[in-house]
Amino acid sequence: MFRKYWMLTLFPLQPESEVFEITDFTTASEWERFVSRVEEVLNDWKLIGNNSSKPPEKGEYTSGTWEEKTQDINFADFKFSVTHHCLKQESEEGEGKEEPEEDAFPTAMQDLLCMNNDFPPRAHCLVRWYGMREFVVISPGANCEAVISESKCNLLLSSISISLANTGCQVPMFVQIQQKWRRMYHGECQGLGVRTDFEMVHLRKVPSQYNHLSGLLDIFKSKIGCPLTPLPPINIAIRFTYVLQDWQQYSWPQQPPDFDALLGGEVGGVEFGKLPFGACEDPISELHLATTWPHLTEGIVVDNDVYSDLDPLQAPHWSVRVRKADSPTCLLGDFLTEFFKLCSKKESTEEILGRGPVEDEGKDDISHALSKLTEPTAVPIPKLSVSNMVHSARKRIRRHRRVDESPLSNDVLNSILLYLFPDAAIDKSSSENSESKASQLNTDGKPEEKESDDYNLYNQLKSAPSDSLTYRLALCVCLVNFYHGGVRAVAHLWQEFVLEMRYRWENNYLVYGLASGSPDLRCCLLHQKLQMLNCCIERKRARDDGRKTAEGGKERERGRERKVSGATGTENGRLGPESAEMGREVSPGKSWDSWSDSEGEDEFFECLSDTEEMKEAGSTDGEKGGAKVAKPDGRLHPHGKLTLLNSQEPLYIPVTQEPAPMTEDLLEEQSEVLAKLGTSAEGAHLRARMQSACLLSDMESFKAANPGCTLEDFVRWYSPRDYVEEEVVDENGDTVVRGDLSARMKIPGNMWMEAWATAKTTPARRQRRLFDDTKEAEKVLHYLAVQKPADLTRHLLPCILHAAILKEKEEESVEDILSVRKAIQQATSHASKLLRHPSPDYKKLEDVITQLIAVETVIARSRSLKAKFGIGKAEQGDNAEDLERFVSSLLEEPEVSVIGAGRGPAGSIIHKLFVSAQRAALLAPLDEDTGRGGGADDKKPMGGASVPDFPPPAGREILLRTCVPRPAPYSKALPQRLFCVLMREDFRLAGAFSSDTSFF
Repeated sequence: MFRKYWMLTLFPLQPESEVFEITDFTTASEWERFVSRVEEVLNDWKLIGNNSSKPPEKGEYTSGTWEEKTQDINFADFKFSVTHHCLKQESEEGEGKEEPEEDAFPTAMQDLLCMNNDFPPRAHCLVRWYGMREFVVISPGANCEAVISESKCNLLLSSISISLANTGCQVPMFVQIQQKWRRMYHGECQGLGVRTDFEMVHLRKVPSQYNHLSGLLDIFKSKIGCPLTPLPPINIAIRFTYVLQDWQQYSWPQQPPDFDALLGGEVGGVEFGKLPFGACEDPISELHLATTWPHLTEGIVVDNDVYSDLDPLQAPHWSVRVRKADSPTCLLGDFLTEFFKLCSKKESTEEILGRGPVEDEGKDDISHALSKLTEPTAVPIPKLSVSNMVHSARKRIRRHRRVDESPLSNDVLNSILLYLFPDAAIDKSSSENSESKASQLNTDGKPEEKESDDYNLYNQLKSAPSDSLTYRLALCVCLVNFYHGGVRAVAHLWQEFVLEMRYRWENNYLVYGLASGSPDLRCCLLHQKLQMLNCCIERKRARDDGRKTAEGGKERERGRERKVSGATGTENGRLGPESAEMGREVSPGKSWDSWSDSEGEDEFFECLSDTEEMKEAGSTDGEKGGAKVAKPDGRLHPHGKLTLLNSQEPLYIPVTQEPAPMTEDLLEEQSEVLAKLGTSAEGAHLRARMQSACLLSDMESFKAANPGCTLEDFVRWYSPRDYVEEEVVDENGDTVVRGDLSARMKIPGNMWMEAWATAKTTPARRQRRLFDDTKEAEKVLHYLAVQKPADLTRHLLPCILHAAILKEKEEESVEDILSVRKAIQQATSHASKLLRHPSPDYKKLEDVITQLIAVETVIARSRSLKAKFGIGKAEQGDNAEDLERFVSSLLEEPEVSVIGAGRGPAGSIIHKLFVSAQRAALLAPLDEDTGRGGGADDKKPMGGASVPDFPPPAGREILLRTCVPRPAPYSKALPQRLFCVLMREDFRLAGAFSSDTSFF
């Protein structure tokens, strides 16, 4: 008890929160956890053991498919990424299932000596340096610092060594150290009784003693430390790369744009109606020639600090790659990009062009014009139309606008307007000829072109036909935006365009370049609006022409009546407006049938007043002697052999009003209004009444053409399925055919019955117009006037993309590049999906423009290479096809072999290019002509100095391989490899040195 008290006194009890945590050093540390995570990754990816496979085929590293898998792991709070790189090989099932030999080397060690894929043009740097088809890399995470200290590097190398030993993985594993731009990797590969260490040296400058083959051989021999006195032969592969940057012999043919020219210069043939095409700079910046000696031995070649046998012209293998300019300036791409930027503008036309004293003066002019209309004056009334006021305002605007405020000069503006409206160049004095020519220009077109896929491309893109006014307007807007002042020039052109539309409406001139008929809903909305305006002008012209024809017939009738009755008749001799109007309505000199047949259009008036109707009815009754018999009116032609049910009179098809043309926005607006009526009975009834306006008009026309008709007669013509005929037996026992309305026509409250009951006997020419062309034209003109430049750009963007695709198809047909054709099809399909959406995604449309720019760049590169290799010239002869195939391969493949090396047709041209560049660089001031025409044998320039045909190599790659026992003479003979890279400011040695871990 005393001891317990003493212990409590010396060591009093502490609160529970102050108890220290005892560290158990038997648990795993962070380093052990890291090793364990690496082993888990290797097991998850099934990289355990040796999976033997056949040797890779020649070129398989470039043409094959590489697979990558990545997983993140942590070392304490430091993140690493583990990535598995593997070449996917086919036909592994048959040969790969064979059990490997017990003492077989790992696959990576076998790849060290394989010569089928030396210097692959497109592969991971470790594949190029070590020739492996499978490996694992551990590298620091994206935002983590590099592993630089030696202790950390050794810790990571120890980690992968333990992981490989514990798991039995024979796939080589690397650790990335130092800064990422240095591409420094150290690694290890373990097999059964063998191990390969991957080491690397990276320096800024090449040491002088190692600047040639002999010095590198000394390094390799000292490193492998072979104890055998006759050293096994060392296999050598050498590759020198020469860079051609100065194209002296061939200049880039594209001229720079002339921004001061009237029509935008001569670049790419820029003119109204054609988009420019081509690169303003050479899209091929460099040509890299790789000369390779694939199989050499130490005694065959000499390369030291005094002498070298490595002459590029004597190399057995040449390969070429081109370095493409990064985003070269292309004309079509610039046009599309600048045009697309207008979509983000928010200013209106008035805000861009400004409102000054011109607006106030314009207001005074309008009020003055209205006073002129009411004052007695000798000026003819037609000259005081709204269009004349518009044109006088246009002249006043131009007169008061200063020269520096006009984005477009008069010459440019007149050229654009004449291009848009070529019918304006026709002499206006002969109006009939001008109209016939304009209509001919509107409708004529080459049938084979209109049936082609390129012509019908507007259906996919929802743009406009390539021969339409909307299409030409898009090209002009794009042109003036790029060359003549940007958004201000676009606003100016649009203002003039709207004024021209107003002028044509007021003066009954058809809009040139639009197909006749209702708006084509397959086209863009702006094209539909212009077609709607043309419909209004056509209806207005038809009405005016019909009025003139009726007045002429009335005048001729009056003349005949004067001859019969002399000058005493006062009733028929009145020339007042009332009698003239009546003459147009009831003139027997020209019937409605003959007028409709000759003119092809309908004449519509508002209904006459009750007084006029009573007068007309009274005169008709007087003529008939009091018999109230309705007179047929508005007949077109008999409907076959059908007769009226209540009489034996033929059933006539009436002259009816044409349905009102609609644009897609009006259709959408109408559908929204009908949808808002709801599903109630009252709403459905009101919806049916709104939709039956055309039906009511046709019923009134039918009643006027067929006096005494019934609803059954109308249904027999209008909806034959709703008149059901059946054979029945009458009272006399005879079989007769009797008809009756269908069941749906007999439903109480049927709209057809209600409309028939309310329909008056009114011919189409006296009905209220279903299509008010005046109202619709003013709506279209107002719609055009309120469009901002950004709105106009969005309307015309489909047309510009359409024009760009057609231009690229035209240019590609000359070059014949398969990849370009596929790219154009993909861009067209992509644009079609976006543009047919009611509200296109303009971010995605920008991607379409990027695709088109890429296509233009490829075509420009093709033309550049063809110019450099002289394709298309007569002196090429039989080698033309080989050269064309060679150039096409340069565009699509990373590296192309030169057939015949320096002695083949392509090699000779490449040699001449290098010779010309060398002469121009060293002796151009002395002998410029000789430098441009230098050949392969012309090696003695002026001055006696020897100018080499090739510049010093930009890069030298030397690959040394052998198989020797290491580290002891009785060890296994294992593969050893050293890859050397010598550049101006880069020296790299990548070595793979194998050793025997069983017999050492």
